[in-house]
Amino acid sequence: MGEPENVGYDITLPAANIYEVRCPILRALEVIGGKWKLPLLWHLADGAVRFNALHREVRGITHMMLSKCLKELEGDGLLRRSECGGKVRHVEYALTERGRRLLPALRELYRWGEEQLSQDGGGRTGDAGQS
Repeated sequence: MGEPENVGYDITLPAANIYEVRCPILRALEVIGGKWKLPLLWHLADGAVRFNALHREVRGITHMMLSKCLKELEGDGLLRRSECGGKVRHVEYALTERGRRLLPALRELYRWGEEQLSQDGGGRTGDAGQS
């Protein structure tokens, strides 16, 4: 097979079952995976957003799923929740520094996805709305 290409990081797969060892890729997918987390992160990339605005912007997400995903992202340290007082109380969500550090990787993943779409003529059909 020859020598592996030098990509700038270790690409050696663990000898053990990858689900039984600490794998950075699997951890990243665990944190940002699922149908709704990436759209939420994209909407938060430009700054703080209120709960109801997120609900309007991320079409198709239920209140319950929005709350669940936001709590998970907050628990993983990617966003922070702020209660804002005044006459009308509201809640805003914003990316933390840890969440902002994820944005360049998401942009690269987006570019890669664009390349895949152009190469395979648009990807699979009929599964865009499924989880």
